Amino acid sequence: MKLIVGLGNPGKEYEKTRHNAGFMVVDRLAQRHAITGAKTKFRAGMLEGQIAGDKCVLLQPVTFMNRSGQSVSEAVNFYKLNTEDLLIIVDDTALPVGKLRLRAAGSAGGHNGLADIQNLLGTSKYSRLRVGVGDPGRAKQRDYVLGRFSKEEMEELEPALARACDAVECWIREGITEAMNGFNASE
Repeated sequence: MKLIVGLGNPGKEYEKTRHNAGFMVVDRLAQRHAITGAKTKFRAGMLEGQIAGDKCVLLQPVTFMNRSGQSVSEAVNFYKLNTEDLLIIVDDTALPVGKLRLRAAGSAGGHNGLADIQNLLGTSKYSRLRVGVGDPGRAKQRDYVLGRFSKEEMEELEPALARACDAVECWIREGITEAMNGFNASE
């Protein structure tokens, strides 16, 4: 079983904001694989279904970004998962809009959601898929990530969301190394 977590903030006011790129990918995955029947569990919206021949749990924590670790750690502990079966999907201001970057482990890179997850799991050894949302430039980072994508940025993001779903499917089927080789190099 695989646990795929898209990070974001709950509520209408945060829909389609840069910080909710992880939520957007999970929504696309559920849509692509006709996974329905959402329920609330682990302080998150949760769906269960099959992706790439494997049982998967899709999670969107409702704890707000900076407390994402609460939801993730509850789910990991409940299912008794190894962190090799965990993929976190998150926005990244260090990448141009629509660029993807997969990693098998690493630092939080200044991302509070990842920092909370690492703190509560006690490890940084889990896969993550970073979705580029662009550099805030002179804008305050908080205001930038809580802002919505421009029309032009959405045009760049749309195909990236589909590629992100492809990358998740590859991670499920073939593992993080193959996913990194296939999707990091293609950019």
